[in-house]
Amino acid sequence: MEFSAQDIATFLNGTVEGNPNVKVNNFAKIEEGVPGTLSFLANPKYEHFIYETKASIVLVNKDFSPTQSINATLVRVENAYSSLAILLNMVEQAKGNKSGIASTASITQSAVVGENCYIGEFAYIGENVKLGNGCKIYPYAYIGDNVNVGDGSIVYPHVTIYQDCIIGKACILHAGAVIGADGFGFAPEGDKYKKIPQLGNVVIEDDVEIGANTTIDRAVMGSTIIHSGVKLDNLIQIAHNVEVGSNTVMAAQVGIAGSSKIGQHCMLGGQVGLAGHIKISDNVSLGAQSGVIRDIEEGKSLLGAPAIDAKQFFRSSTIFTKLPEMYRTIGELQREIEKLKKEVNK
Repeated sequence: MEFSAQDIATFLNGTVEGNPNVKVNNFAKIEEGVPGTLSFLANPKYEHFIYETKASIVLVNKDFSPTQSINATLVRVENAYSSLAILLNMVEQAKGNKSGIASTASITQSAVVGENCYIGEFAYIGENVKLGNGCKIYPYAYIGDNVNVGDGSIVYPHVTIYQDCIIGKACILHAGAVIGADGFGFAPEGDKYKKIPQLGNVVIEDDVEIGANTTIDRAVMGSTIIHSGVKLDNLIQIAHNVEVGSNTVMAAQVGIAGSSKIGQHCMLGGQVGLAGHIKISDNVSLGAQSGVIRDIEEGKSLLGAPAIDAKQFFRSSTIFTKLPEMYRTIGELQREIEKLKKEVNK
């Protein structure tokens, strides 16, 4: 597919600065741009690349003010990053949709498959499963008994959805994700542990994206709930009876212990760990590798393990590097004090 700068500007409600007829047929990072590609500038720290990029077209924010001459044609938009996402989605949709049901797919007689669904080779659809219209179930996916999958959802290869779980509309489950495995529930019994049956399920609401090899455990009773608009990266572990508020995002390797509640519009960096039975309020930001062991109030930004206020963490981290010097100084002061005590006692 090929588009001119004017085509792109019209589609994005932007303006062209440069040659409106220059055309592109691919995307590239700004530092790797070559003729015929489109790139973008959203982060100011990459600005120096725009003056040397070979990309034909660069998306920039409307308020961008160059300090040098630029060879590329600029398309000015309200938000360069979100505009790039719009273009990428358009190209993705234009690639064509998978359709049809493979002869090797295993679909039970009691399953209900909606219109225009794709079910790939060796996928398994269990008893009483309901697939909404336009679902895509890729090869080797497993959908257990009594599972509901909403309209337009995508289940990529080797995803496993255990029995009784509910997947909303327009969800994306990436390869290897496991939804509804047993929660980690064991009761001490003498010198052994007795398994506690996990009788609940997982409920995933609409427009949720779940990364590759992420696991969401079923509840002991009731439901583990992922509310609408949540975006989960790869390799995340969410334990039983956890509830994640709408439009919360988590980076890779986050681990959340059982029965914790996370509010709306929260942001969790990579490798954040949450203890069980705590509440994270709305609009909380947790920096990478934060360890949270207590409830967090709304709007807080925390870092560290155990997590503390981000500003306090940065002040403390500057002191940390000085600890060896401070330790020596304290030792010298202690020796001086002991010397003075001896002098006074004489």
